[in-house]
Amino acid sequence: MKTGNKDIAAGPLQKTRNSKRHTVSDLVKIMARLRGPSGCPWDREQTEQTLKKFLIEEAYETLEAIEAGTPGSLREELGDLLLQIIFLSRIAEERKEFDFSDVVHTLAAKLIHRHPHVFPPSHERLKGMKPESAQDVVKVWGMAKALEGKYAKRSALLDGLPLALPALERSRRVSQRISRLGFDWPRTEDLWKQVEKELGELKKTMQRSAPKTAERKLGDLLFTLVNWACSKDITAEEALRKANRLFVRRFRRIETELRRKGKTLKGSNPEELDRLWNKVKKKLK
Repeated sequence: MKTGNKDIAAGPLQKTRNSKRHTVSDLVKIMARLRGPSGCPWDREQTEQTLKKFLIEEAYETLEAIEAGTPGSLREELGDLLLQIIFLSRIAEERKEFDFSDVVHTLAAKLIHRHPHVFPPSHERLKGMKPESAQDVVKVWGMAKALEGKYAKRSALLDGLPLALPALERSRRVSQRISRLGFDWPRTEDLWKQVEKELGELKKTMQRSAPKTAERKLGDLLFTLVNWACSKDITAEEALRKANRLFVRRFRRIETELRRKGKTLKGSNPEELDRLWNKVKKKLK
């Protein structure tokens, strides 16, 4: 809706851009008001548990904005992701556990501690570190992490990997971490032989009609494939995401072609669908 030269629908955002810019401090105050007695009923009802799904959703939407390569969308999605952090921090503050400033301080202190090659080392064992490559930096990061209190009395190698990570991504991280200690296949060719071995075991299991065993063997196969992908500097999670997007594009094109012909998926025979799929596959690569 417009009146004169002003777009009423875009009013609040336009006003933000043309007037005093809001700060992180403003954002913290806005959230406190939303959670306050005279604030928003929905915001007041939220808990750490109810916000979990939104945190995950916003993280994935941010990822999609990165993949789309649209700066405006990325800016907005980063804001939505930050909202979840501000929200959760406010809930913790109300319980007198910590506040957003504590989150910022902890992060800053961690970054300084884990970059002893950039900032003054915070531990004697980290002095003199001069990594020459990104891989060297990862090793320094691991050493610094191992010296932190929460990791000092347990293995820092596999700790800290969230169970909520997508399975392929978590497998990649596990694979990367254990390979740092040399627990890895010496040659890529040997690793691919293991892939073929796991595939063969899965086929045998399927022939015996053992669903539970087949599930475990499929897991072994996928884990080994993730290891192979790591050896080729391929991110399995990203590869599958791209495959999903490409499949959706191709499938939508097939639906469009069928509608143009006045047909439906259910009304088309397998041979016709196969021809359409091959045709679309050649166009969309």
